[in-house]
Amino acid sequence: MKRGEREDAVRRIMERAVAPVPPEVCADAVRRGDRLLRQRRLARRVLWLLVCAAAVAFAVWAAEAQPWVEPPSETTPPITGW
Repeated sequence: MKRGEREDAVRRIMERAVAPVPPEVCADAVRRGDRLLRQRRLARRVLWLLVCAAAVAFAVWAAEAQPWVEPPSETTPPITGW
């Protein structure tokens, strides 16, 4: 099919009468959309809560463990000069 034929076919499809949409379809779509938005909002809040909890847990661990401090020596240095 050439470009001109495709354009003509598309024009014919677009010029057809629009099929009537049942009125309950719009209400169902709005209801589903609201439900999806609530679920996404809840998921975002839960994820932010988890991120904040992980940050607090990391801060508490870092303050307690102090990984930036050199660990104490496990052995004593040799004693010389006795």
